[in-house]
Amino acid sequence: MIEEIRMSREGSLEAPTRHPLDWLNDAFWDQQALDAELERVFDICHGCRRCVSLCHAFPTLFDLIDESETMEVDGVDKADYAKVTEQCYLCDLCYLTKCPYVPPHEWNVDFPHLMLRAKAVQFRRDGAPLKAKVLSNTRTVGKLASIPVVVQTINAANRSKPMRKLLEKTLGVHPDARVPAYHTPTARQRLKHLDGHGEAQPAGRTRGKVAVFATCYCDHSMPSAVEDLVKVLEHNQVPVRMVERESCCGMPKFELGDLDTVRKYKEENIPVLAKMVREGWDLTAAVPSCVLMFKQELPLMFPDDEDVARVRDHFFDPFEYLAERHKDDKLATDFKQPLGKVAWQVACHQRVQKIGPKTRDILQLVPDTEVITIERCSGHDGTYGVKRETYAIARKIARPVEKRVKQSEAQHFTSDCPMAGEHIAHGIDDKPGNEHPISLLRKAYGL
Repeated sequence: MIEEIRMSREGSLEAPTRHPLDWLNDAFWDQQALDAELERVFDICHGCRRCVSLCHAFPTLFDLIDESETMEVDGVDKADYAKVTEQCYLCDLCYLTKCPYVPPHEWNVDFPHLMLRAKAVQFRRDGAPLKAKVLSNTRTVGKLASIPVVVQTINAANRSKPMRKLLEKTLGVHPDARVPAYHTPTARQRLKHLDGHGEAQPAGRTRGKVAVFATCYCDHSMPSAVEDLVKVLEHNQVPVRMVERESCCGMPKFELGDLDTVRKYKEENIPVLAKMVREGWDLTAAVPSCVLMFKQELPLMFPDDEDVARVRDHFFDPFEYLAERHKDDKLATDFKQPLGKVAWQVACHQRVQKIGPKTRDILQLVPDTEVITIERCSGHDGTYGVKRETYAIARKIARPVEKRVKQSEAQHFTSDCPMAGEHIAHGIDDKPGNEHPISLLRKAYGL
C-alpha cells in the first residue's frame, strides 16, 4: 500500500466531491463491513500521514500502528479502532484541506464520514452515557437554564468551584473548562416583535429578505449576536424576521452518532424552513455549525428530499449573504468607527462551506481596519473542548491559535463560531476577549 501511495501521491486534480451518507442501507450498520473499511482507510492514512497536525485522531492512529508488532495497520487490534473514532470531532478539515484521496479519486477516502459511521454503529449498538446525551441535548438544556430565577442559579453554580467539581462527577465537564452563561430573555423572546415588513431588494443569489435561525447556543447563551445580526441586516435595508419555530439543527447529535435523533430534528425543522423559503425568505444563522448542518450534512443524509435541497439552496452564512449583496453594490459602507487590528480565527465549519474568507473581506471594508487571518482549529467542537477526557487535548490544539492572537497584538479577537471564540479567549485570559464578527460589524456601523 505504501508503494501505491507513493505512485499516487498527486491524488486527484479534480475538485473534491461528496457522496451521500448511505445510512439507510443495512450494510452501513454491519460491523464486519465497517471494520474492513476502517482498515482500508487507516492503511491509506498510514502511508500518507499528511493530516498528522490537524487533530488528535491521526496521532492516535499512527501511535497505534507504530506501537504494534507489525508496525502496520494489520497489527492493530480492531477493538482499538474506537480510540481513533472518539478523537474525531467531524471538523471536516482533513477532507477539504489535506487529503489527496477524496472522491473522485478512485480510493474514495472520506475520513470524517467514516468516523461518523463508526460513531453511529457504536451508538446504535451501545447507546451513549447519560452525560453525553445531556451535553448534546443543547436545546432542552438551554430552555431549562434560561428560565427566570433558574438562570441566575445556574450561572452562579457554573462559577462555583465546589459546584464545578460536582459537574465534573455528574456530567464529566472539566472543572477548568469555560462553560456558557445563560440569558433570559432569550434571543427569540427579545426579537419576537420582528415582522419582516419592508421591500425586498434581491442582489446576487440573495432574495433580499431574511429569516434568522437563532441556534441553541445564541438563543440561550449569546442573544446579543442574534440582535447584532438583525441590526446589521436592517441597516442594509433587508427585512428580517425570526424563523417561525425551530428545534436544534442536529449537529450535537450528529457528532454523537445519534442519526435517528438527527432525523427527528430534521422532520421538525425542514417543513418550517422550506415553507419560509417558498414564501421568498432566505435563511441564516450566526453559528457556522448550524449553517453547515443545513447546507451540507442534512442534504447528504437525505439526498432525495426536495425540501432539504430547497433549504440548502437558500441557507447562507451571514457574511456570505452580505458579500453577495456587496457584489451588487447593495451593502452599506457608511462605517462610523474603525476597528483597528482584528485577529480572526477561521472556524472549521465555516471553512468547509467553501465560501472563502467572506468575514475577512467584509470587515476589511471598514476604514483603518486590518484583519489577521488564523486558519487553525480551536479544538473546541462543542463537547470535545469541555469534557474531562479531552479538555487537555483541546487546549493543546488551541495553543497555536492562542499564540498567533498574542503575537498579533490585536485590539479585537473574533471567531464566527462563538464556542471556539470563547475557548480561545479563555486560553489567553480574555486579552482580548471574544467578540462575534457580526458584533464588530455593528460596532463599525455605529449602531
